[in-house]
Amino acid sequence: MEVTEQDINHLISLSSFSLGQAEKDALRRDLAGIFKYISKLDELDTSGVEPTYQVFEMKNVWRPDDIVTQDASREDLLALAKEECEHQIKVPKVL
Repeated sequence: MEVTEQDINHLISLSSFSLGQAEKDALRRDLAGIFKYISKLDELDTSGVEPTYQVFEMKNVWRPDDIVTQDASREDLLALAKEECEHQIKVPKVL
């Protein structure tokens, strides 16, 4: 795969980087080398090799979604908050 100037400019715009021409040329050479190295995988005979989707034998551990009643009431919990507004916890603005 040939890496073009347009490809480099597209990557730069996606990453919001600002690169000079020398840096662009170095990036193009590096990416071309990476693609050349990866293309060696095309030479491997993978017929008969089952795809690997997960390297560890993992499975989901499910638990029942049971509702457990709590001893604290809504009013008790609101009393712990620094500020309350209309029966809700008031927090500082983030934005």
